[in-house]
Amino acid sequence: MCLAGATGMAEAKPTSLYAPSAMVFSIAQGDDAAGATVLRAATLSCMPSAQGTHPDPKAACTALNSTGGSFDRLLAAPDVNRACPMHYAPVTVTADGVWQGSRVSWKHTFSNSCDMSATLNGGAVFAF
Repeated sequence: MCLAGATGMAEAKPTSLYAPSAMVFSIAQGDDAAGATVLRAATLSCMPSAQGTHPDPKAACTALNSTGGSFDRLLAAPDVNRACPMHYAPVTVTADGVWQGSRVSWKHTFSNSCDMSATLNGGAVFAF
């Protein structure tokens, strides 16, 4: 019997009861996330507790949980009481990372910052 091969083998054990959720959000000037100029960014981790550089991580985690994993649900119908100029100065928002254990890479481009504000309609995720 030789036990030399068995020493040093680690048993795979989960380190947490929660699926990992760690995201990076950005707001960038331009219509191509790869070449756009990042204006602002924030990090967010929701499990086991809300934390990160996001100014209100608890509200952002709550908003993300309400999407059921479909980040397009962050977008609301634009506020009809808000008039935005018709000029094209694209702004792209992105969400990259891991959400509830699944890899996420999401982006949405708005025609300008007013359109972005009206469509996100005060949502917590991109309020940084």
